[in-house]
Amino acid sequence: MIYASMFGALTAIGALISIPLQPVPVTLQTLFLYLAGSLLGGRLGALSQIVYVILGVIGLPVFSGGKAGLGVFLGPTGGYLIGFIAGAFVTGKIVEAREKPGLVWIVLAMLAGTAAVYTLGVLQLVLLGKLSVEKAAAAGVLPFLPGDALKIAAASVIVMKVKDKIRL
Repeated sequence: MIYASMFGALTAIGALISIPLQPVPVTLQTLFLYLAGSLLGGRLGALSQIVYVILGVIGLPVFSGGKAGLGVFLGPTGGYLIGFIAGAFVTGKIVEAREKPGLVWIVLAMLAGTAAVYTLGVLQLVLLGKLSVEKAAAAGVLPFLPGDALKIAAASVIVMKVKDKIRL
């Protein structure tokens, strides 16, 4: 529980480090999502992101740009926020599937987690923004691929360094 809460708090801090692009800003939230899923596993990794989302829903300004409240889920970033929970779960479950996951396996797990985040984020953009899937993906995925590649590279190196030091 302590680790899940800690990673929820780190995700909130990651939201404060932001490059404002439209319609969805680039933040360090997914870096902490990758770390949570990979280090805590699917269940606790997802729980860490649930903690993060609940903090924002109850009114703490932990979402990107210092936003908070249930209304954020009705905007362009709502699908991504739900996607954080799914992404941490998927990442963690894939990492857990191997007794001793190596670097490539961890990177693949993070890529799958990223796909979960993007899928839910693009779905929200399609439904609320009334965009085609192509336009939603062009706006809500393509600009973020380079940053996510860097975050996956950094997170996978960190995971390889600390994974044996975290005891659950």
